[in-house]
Amino acid sequence: MSNKPLLTRSEMRRRREQEQKALERNQAIVNKQAQREYEKEEKEIARHYRKELKKQAAVSKSRIAEKQTSKAVNQFLWKAIIIVSLLLILVFMMIFFL
Repeated sequence: MSNKPLLTRSEMRRRREQEQKALERNQAIVNKQAQREYEKEEKEIARHYRKELKKQAAVSKSRIAEKQTSKAVNQFLWKAIIIVSLLLILVFMMIFFL
């Protein structure tokens, strides 16, 4: 048998460095894959909430605007009622006195 050791320190160091590099590569691949899955889930969640927002119509009316339109319609109707009643009185007067 020879007096040389089976593995030298430099050989052990080289193998350890190779193993370390392989582990780092594998870790990088796993991290990249996890990041892709995370981004995919984030897109899915964002898409879901975007659809929910589309379903809910934005409120474009306010109480003040509704009251103003109601007030305007009421004023118009009261004016129309007064004009029609005056015309009816005029017609009845014409029927009775002519």
